[in-house]
Amino acid sequence: MVAVDDGPIKVKAGELAAPAAQASPAANEQDGESEPEVPESLSDAIEAARRQKRLLKKGAEEDEGGTLKKRRMFEQEEKRPASDYAKINQLLNKWGLATDVLTKHVLESLTSEELTEMQSNNYVPDVHNAWKVPGELLQTHANLMRESKGPGGGPLDVVHCFRNRWKLDKEQEKALRELCHKDLRYVLKHYDGSVAIPQIIEEAKKAEPELGGAAYGAALDAPGVVAISRYSRMELIDPVADCAVFGDANLTFSLNLAKQRRALGHVGRVIATTFEPVEVLKERYKEIEITIKKLEEHYAEVYHGVDCTRIAADTRFKCCVGALGAVYWNFPHAGAVGGFFDGHPIVNWRHENLMRLFFRALRSYALPGCVVKVASNSGAVGVRFSYIINSARQNEFIHVETIPLLQWQLHRYGRSYGDRRDTYKRPGEGEQYNSQRAESDMVYVFAYAPSGKVLPRQIIRAPPTRKVMLNVADGPLGERQGEAKKQLVTELWKRFMMECSGIHVG
Repeated sequence: MVAVDDGPIKVKAGELAAPAAQASPAANEQDGESEPEVPESLSDAIEAARRQKRLLKKGAEEDEGGTLKKRRMFEQEEKRPASDYAKINQLLNKWGLATDVLTKHVLESLTSEELTEMQSNNYVPDVHNAWKVPGELLQTHANLMRESKGPGGGPLDVVHCFRNRWKLDKEQEKALRELCHKDLRYVLKHYDGSVAIPQIIEEAKKAEPELGGAAYGAALDAPGVVAISRYSRMELIDPVADCAVFGDANLTFSLNLAKQRRALGHVGRVIATTFEPVEVLKERYKEIEITIKKLEEHYAEVYHGVDCTRIAADTRFKCCVGALGAVYWNFPHAGAVGGFFDGHPIVNWRHENLMRLFFRALRSYALPGCVVKVASNSGAVGVRFSYIINSARQNEFIHVETIPLLQWQLHRYGRSYGDRRDTYKRPGEGEQYNSQRAESDMVYVFAYAPSGKVLPRQIIRAPPTRKVMLNVADGPLGERQGEAKKQLVTELWKRFMMECSGIHVG
C-alpha cells in the first residue's frame, strides 16, 4: 500500500523507465498494440484504460503539426468543444504565457465551466516562483478551486455526506441528527428527493425495523449518527459476500481483514491482491511467505501482479463479476517518478486517472450496496482526496462517510511505501512519511448504488504529449538538452506505456 508524497525521488540516469526484471506477459503490450480480449459484458470496465493508452500513444507522435494533432485527437476522443480553445488562448495571452506548452496542457485538462471561471477570477500564475513553474502552480490552483465546491477531505459523518449529496439546509440536517438508529437508517436508504425531509422522517417513524444486512436490527433506539458510524469503524460488512483488497504491498492489511472476518463468522471469501509479482515481494519483504501462509490458513485467496484498473482483462477475477460486497484500497498511488513531485502535471495525470479507472472497472464486480473503502491522506498531492471522491461519484459510488484512519478497526497493519524503498526502510519500523501526518489519514467510505442507466464514457485526464515534455524546463527534463533530453522523454513515455499495461516501475 503506497503512501508516497515525499517529493521527488532521486534516481540515476537511465533509471526512470527501467522495467522490473520479472516483468509479466503484459510487458509485450507496451507498444500499445497487443491487448487481451475481454467478454462483451466487461467491455466498459476496460474501455477507459485502453483509451488512456491510445491517448498516450498518439501524444508521442512527433512532427510539425503536433499541436493540431493533439487538438483533433482531443476533439475526437473526448468530444471537446472547439470554443474551449479560444478560452485557453485568451488566458495564455492574458498571463503572458502564450508559448508555455505546459501551462497550455494544464488548461486543456480543465472543463468548459472551469475555464470560464478561470477567466472571471483574478488568478495569475506566479512566473517568478522559485520552486514551481506556472503550469504546476496553475494545476494546484485548479484543484483547490474544484475542491472548494466539494465536501472537503477531512472527517465527515453520514449526515454530513447525506446533506452534501442532496443539498439540504441546516434545519433539515438538524432534524436528521435527532433521529434514532432505525429512523435515520430508513431515511438514508429510502430518500430519493421526491418528498420533503419531514415527510420521509414521519414515514421512518411509522416503518417497521428493517432486517437483513449487517445486523441492521441492532440498537434500534440508539442515536442514529453514532450507531451507523460504528458500522464503518467496526467493519460490519455483509457476512456472506466476497471482499477484495487491492494494492496490498506486504499483505498485512489483508491478514488483519481475514482474521476479522473469521472471528465474526463470515463465510464470504477474502481475495488479497498485490500489484507486484511475488518475486519482487520476496526481495522487499523477508516475511512475505509466512504472511501468505497465514492468509491461506484463514482461507483467503492471494493473487499477485494485479492491476485493479484492468481486472476485466485478468481471468482470475471472472468468478468475481457481481460478487464483491466490500472492496479496500489503502493509500493508492501511481508510483513515484524520479525528479518530479507527485503534483507535477507531467506525472500527476496518472494519479487522477488511477482512481477514475479503478471505480469504472469496479462497477462490473460490485454488488449493489458494495462498501468501498479507500484510505488516503487528506493532504496528499498525488492521489488527492478530490480525485477519490469525484471518481467514485462519476461511477455511482455514493460517498457515505469519511472517518479518521486511526478510528478504524483495521488501521493497525504494517504500513509500507509499496516500492523499492521497502527493502531498506518502512514507516512501521520507525521511519516516517516526510509530508504526511497520521492524524490526517482518512478512510473514504462509499456504497455502490447503480441506477441501471448506461453511464457516459469515463472522463480521463489527458497525458502530456511528447512535444509538451520536450518543452518542459524544470525537473530532470530541464537539466538536459538536445539528444539527452529526447532520450529522457522517450524513457518517460515507455514507462508510462508500461504502467498503462499494468507493469509497475520503481
